[in-house]
Amino acid sequence: MKSIGILGGTFNPPHLGHLMMANEVLHALKLDEIWFMPSYIPPHKTIKEPIEPYHRLQMLKLAIEEHDQFTLQPIEFERKEPSYTYDTMRILTEKYPTYQFHFIVGADMVEYLPKWYEIDELVNLVTFVGVKRPGYTITSPYPIKEVEVPQFDVSSSFIRERVVKKETIRYFIPAGVKQYIEENQLYESN
Repeated sequence: MKSIGILGGTFNPPHLGHLMMANEVLHALKLDEIWFMPSYIPPHKTIKEPIEPYHRLQMLKLAIEEHDQFTLQPIEFERKEPSYTYDTMRILTEKYPTYQFHFIVGADMVEYLPKWYEIDELVNLVTFVGVKRPGYTITSPYPIKEVEVPQFDVSSSFIRERVVKKETIRYFIPAGVKQYIEENQLYESN
């Protein structure tokens, strides 16, 4: 049986915090792979500074290309509609019935789990893995495996703001992602 970690998000853009979190969970739980699952249209939030979804997918490919246990899972892009985690995980558990899925969430999202669509069914499909973040505690009425991850206080919105201000983003994101943003002039006009 394969053990798969799933890290979802908009990845607008992907940054080193995403990669560090995935790598720490991969090793702490001795998982076989981490699947990065970008949302095409997240049902719970508006994508700020919208860019073509294709660019988010390409940046994520560049971000994970050097890690052989990181894989892109584009299922939500293939569906091209708002995707709830429950619906996506139902499809994946049917497609991969022998896999055990660990759904990775930051501590900020743990407190919202009771509001997630079909959460009582979702907890039967995945094991939730909570990753600590500054200012949040991991407490939930649902079972959560907790993984301690070094704090890296960088967000995608922080990266976008720096691009707009023409400030450096070096060492916050993978070099290939930085180059892609520059070549495609992403976020500059926001």
